[in-house]
Amino acid sequence: MYRRQFLKTLAAGAAAVSPVINSTRVFANPAPVDLIIGKRILDVNGKAASVFGLADRSGRPGLVLDAGSDLSVRLFNQSQEDTLIHWHGLTPPWDMDGVPENPAAPLAAGQSREYAFPVGPGGTHWMHAHTLQEQGLLAAPLIVRTAEDRARDEQEVVVLLHDFSFKSPEELLETLKGGSSSGHGGMQSSHKGMMQTMTNMQGHQMPMTGMSTMSMPMKGMSSSDLNDIEYDAYLANDRTLDDPEVVRIEKGARVRLRMINGATATAFTIDTGGIVGSLIAVDGRDVEPVAGSRFPISMGQRIDIRLELPPGSGSYPVLALREGAAEQTGIVLATKDAAIAKIGSAASKTGPVLDLALEQKLRARTALSARAPDNQFAVTLTGDMAAYAWDLAPSAPLEVSKDKRVRLTMRNMSMMGHPMHLHGHHFQVVRVNGQDIPGAVRDTVLLTPMAEVTVEFDTANPGRWPLHCHHLYHMATGMMTYVAYDGAI
Repeated sequence: MYRRQFLKTLAAGAAAVSPVINSTRVFANPAPVDLIIGKRILDVNGKAASVFGLADRSGRPGLVLDAGSDLSVRLFNQSQEDTLIHWHGLTPPWDMDGVPENPAAPLAAGQSREYAFPVGPGGTHWMHAHTLQEQGLLAAPLIVRTAEDRARDEQEVVVLLHDFSFKSPEELLETLKGGSSSGHGGMQSSHKGMMQTMTNMQGHQMPMTGMSTMSMPMKGMSSSDLNDIEYDAYLANDRTLDDPEVVRIEKGARVRLRMINGATATAFTIDTGGIVGSLIAVDGRDVEPVAGSRFPISMGQRIDIRLELPPGSGSYPVLALREGAAEQTGIVLATKDAAIAKIGSAASKTGPVLDLALEQKLRARTALSARAPDNQFAVTLTGDMAAYAWDLAPSAPLEVSKDKRVRLTMRNMSMMGHPMHLHGHHFQVVRVNGQDIPGAVRDTVLLTPMAEVTVEFDTANPGRWPLHCHHLYHMATGMMTYVAYDGAI
């Protein structure tokens, strides 16, 4: 069933859904909200593209909820494809998590389904398809605001990043496996072979061959080790820098940027230019503030940055620099009377290569309680770029019981970075490359090549929860396992 859902093709459609909209409005949700999965036409580089949309009845994309309330949603599938939505960052009951057949069936075209569960504390989250449809922009912000958020004298700006291709995700994956001039490996992939690669989604181990896991990363890593897909565009709130979103702000405003990396295969560095920002949260959880103007964000991760803008008129680009490449995207913050200078979609310098320096500095505002681990696991991330096969070893699910403290050590023995995401839980980063730290509480942590990261979490949410790389094509070709509670199946 995983294979069928991952290989759904993008159907043509013309129903329009509005792009991501920034405003200061607050939405309470005392009654169920209708959330519509549809298709829309997006202009990308002067060409029309049929993409997914995820919006309410009025066309507003995503959801804004109140901390401590319940998510109460009627999800309608008005597209022509079976699909399902994962609530990334929330901790729903297992049967509402949104991974097709784990355990819930996909939502068929024309069907609807109701969801109701506590949203938990405030934070910047998002929601997306857990299939290749994610590449077709089936994603939207999911913001949970606290009473303190609403009382602050600051403007919130939500930015959803994405990478876009006019090719279908199936074609992109087949290119990666088949090895055309823009991909890797030999000319051996076919539609049947591509379907066979999806069987690993049920826990089958992929073969490990080749030398890509044997070499240490060099300072000047080739771009092919950083970005294995050259996209047609990089988007911030559905727009490129050729026509960026301009968010009007007051002079001297305080702004909270809620940055979401919804890209399927691209990591970025957020660059606030001449404005020094303060990183205040990662993956929806508060951290001790870290000052800076450049902050890394890998796939699936979110970061909140507070900016104090100058008192006069001005425009202030917030850019997302593609890792190890010149491409960039972003938005512009500008006062009402400010002129907006043209910003190119290609920078004069390549974006930084992500590392774990910031991760080692992060400190949780609210850490896990002190407790010795009841269970300890180790998994190794491996991959073969030539065959385009990615794996977690051991591939068998990590068997746990309720109300335990779990310590999980992940070692990346491949030459690509892997943002590892655990469903249904938040974990605390407690060790990075041999250094013990009281690190951030989050749900997605990056493992750079040859890195080792240890996290701990409490088993308070029974189910069979995916643990996977949030690079969509790494997950689709093997880099996924489960944290399975006793009796979950």
